[in-house]
Amino acid sequence: LHTDQIQGFFDGPVDHMHAQGQLAEYVREQYGTDNICVVSPDSGRVRVAEKWADSLNGAPLAFIHKTRDPLVPNQVKSNRVVGDVEGRTCVLIDDMIDTGGTIAGAVKVLKDAGAGDVIIATTHGVFSDPAAERLANCGAKEVIATDTLPIGPEKQFANLTVLSIAPLLAQTIREVFENGSVTSLFNGSA
Repeated sequence: LHTDQIQGFFDGPVDHMHAQGQLAEYVREQYGTDNICVVSPDSGRVRVAEKWADSLNGAPLAFIHKTRDPLVPNQVKSNRVVGDVEGRTCVLIDDMIDTGGTIAGAVKVLKDAGAGDVIIATTHGVFSDPAAERLANCGAKEVIATDTLPIGPEKQFANLTVLSIAPLLAQTIREVFENGSVTSLFNGSA
């Protein structure tokens, strides 16, 4: 779910599942946690970035300050980094990437601020055109997405890694049918 509040729109029980655990585990295995900085692409996602930072051994946190031009609809300008990213491997997180413009702009701002490698992590890779081109050429070392949405060959690019959520779905189904706790799969975190 895009926000926890969406659960309130359902009449029956709904389990809000999160891929953050799988994504963070992949980052830990591939990049370690020593020189990591978690970066939110905007101030609205800082709370999620804090959870990421906690799961990466208390990694420092930064966010991109951005503004919108009221005369140009649906366009965001990434301005500057709030936080210290100098020489760090930045994990730029977002729940969903559609056309990739905001994330690609954030990578540029991070690189301009002296970041080392930039890793992008997202749960839902919508990747509408021209996302594949933007993400392939934005300067990110790797883009990590889950397969919550199909990512066909036309949307794939060299530095894309797609993680399967099948194990998470299987564990969730097991917990539901054995009257267990789905929340326990996420250590009580959202």
